[in-house]
Amino acid sequence: MSAPGPAPLAVRPGDRVLVTGAGGFIGSAVTRVLIERGASVAVLLQPGAASSNLEGLDVECIEADVRDREAVALAVKGSRFVFHAAAIYRFWSPSPSEFYDVNVGGTLNVLDAAGEHGCERVCYTSTVGTIGLDGTGEGQPADEQSWARVEHLFGSYKRSKYVAEHEVLRRAAGGLPVVMVHPTLPVGPRDLTPTPTGRIVLDFLNGRMPGWFDTSLNVVDVDDLAAGHLLALERGLQGRGYILGGENLPFRRILDILAEETGLPGPKARVPAAVALSVAWASELAEGKLGRRPPSVPLEATRMATTRMIYSDERARTELGYTSRPAREALVRSARWFADHGYVSPRRLARIRWRSAPEDR
Repeated sequence: MSAPGPAPLAVRPGDRVLVTGAGGFIGSAVTRVLIERGASVAVLLQPGAASSNLEGLDVECIEADVRDREAVALAVKGSRFVFHAAAIYRFWSPSPSEFYDVNVGGTLNVLDAAGEHGCERVCYTSTVGTIGLDGTGEGQPADEQSWARVEHLFGSYKRSKYVAEHEVLRRAAGGLPVVMVHPTLPVGPRDLTPTPTGRIVLDFLNGRMPGWFDTSLNVVDVDDLAAGHLLALERGLQGRGYILGGENLPFRRILDILAEETGLPGPKARVPAAVALSVAWASELAEGKLGRRPPSVPLEATRMATTRMIYSDERARTELGYTSRPAREALVRSARWFADHGYVSPRRLARIRWRSAPEDR
């Protein structure tokens, strides 16, 4: 197939572009890519949300809840493009309805405002969690045409994003100029929370990884994801979804890479899926339902960890010209950022012996 042709759309210097969820891991990376392009970036931040990922950036900050329809419409007004990355991304909440209020209701508010104010295109950040994994157990990577079984949409995060994606596609079918991206499992700098994916790296660094699961994950650097968002906006087809990923790696290989690059010992034991799920069920019941606090072993995260999550991003590479750096480099960037920003215990930090100097990353 021929290489991608000239972009039908292009973010130009001075264009006003709104990014929702811009204080988050992916949203802040998208914001930086847009600033590099010379766009006039407005960022929509949840009131009271952390904004340290945006420190030093020349952006227009707007505090508003995506559930506030009028506030969202005011923020969107005057924007040529919108990147909608705001979402609740975690594996437990005392009030599951908030996943739907934010991930579905907030998305509808953004789409309605974009249509009302004539935005040229919206790029919606979905998730590979809405894509089916039936063939991955036999080593067949899932792609955008792999349909999901509803019973495999574990937890409120996946379910609410699945519903939101359906609403995005309905609006696209009605003529709203929108494109979707499906990030895989991002790692890299500025993972403040950290995200569930970054937690894997951090737990390894802190020696909290008791063993490894017989599974595989698709690892991608967050800055490559951000560049892919821009490519999707400019080159993506109307209403089309694009997986943005990196390398498919066995979970044990991910831990081996981290061990090689840090000099820290990796876990030796394989944890059977049945054992991990039993612990997660107990944690969900005792801590989540009875204690009304986040489970230390979230069931949804454990289900993901014991599922082979491998993906093909050939569509994005062929149609958009998307590229990504090696997973090893992405993992090292993530590990160094956590180590440099106080996330690693002093005892473990003192044991790290980096394989490569920072300038060699």
